[in-house]
Amino acid sequence: MKQIGLAIAFAAALVPAISLGTTTAQANSTNTIVSTSKMTDTSYVRKSATGWTYNLGGTASNMTFGKKTHYLKNYPNTTWHATKKRYIIKKNGVKYLYYYVTNGRKTASGWIWHGYLQKKSYAHTTTANAATAGNGTYASIYKQAQNYLGKPYVYGANGPSAFDCSGFTKYVYSKAIGQTLPRTAQQQYDAYTHVSAKNAQPGDLIFFGTSTNNITHCGIYLGNNKMIDAQLRGVVTEATNVSWWHTVGYSRPATLS
Repeated sequence: MKQIGLAIAFAAALVPAISLGTTTAQANSTNTIVSTSKMTDTSYVRKSATGWTYNLGGTASNMTFGKKTHYLKNYPNTTWHATKKRYIIKKNGVKYLYYYVTNGRKTASGWIWHGYLQKKSYAHTTTANAATAGNGTYASIYKQAQNYLGKPYVYGANGPSAFDCSGFTKYVYSKAIGQTLPRTAQQQYDAYTHVSAKNAQPGDLIFFGTSTNNITHCGIYLGNNKMIDAQLRGVVTEATNVSWWHTVGYSRPATLS
């Protein structure tokens, strides 16, 4: 009887221990990939500046976090395109969701924890509510734009000592013909009548990005597949029909003679 009593007491002692094991995450010896799948291209912006993108390596049963590639603090207004998702159970036993993201120019990419991002929202006017177009001469636009060749690129800069892409177009149009453009490239694309590549004229604005809802760059079209724009190398004259520029369309803020 004494032996039976001891056995019952021992079994009873096991019950809470077994129950605790089913409700508490268990530490793992490795990071494990639960699943990886493609997803519809979804646009995100940073939610936190402290996140990094990573190169993920290893195997499904022993995934490794490789080199940190891009620090979100350095990308305050970048649109990130998520095209893949991956669920990972880390060594602490907790399940995490990571996205594979690429910026619009495809110069930065990597895997990032989804909590560092938030979906991008668009607040812009439509072509149906087009802004009033101006008028003037192409010569005045071109001359004004040339004055700033070599000026440095600074995100958010409106000139005249430095520019970002839409800050440059806005400044040139204002100084050359007194036409006030909206501030961002997306707004400049949305605000005016769109023209086809075939009908684009010197002085029109040319826009780049991944879609009409994701305009990431703009410049002043010079004709013959050339433009003058403010990009990472500063204000330059360059070709538009090259692999690293994806032309989305053109708009006509002014009727130029």
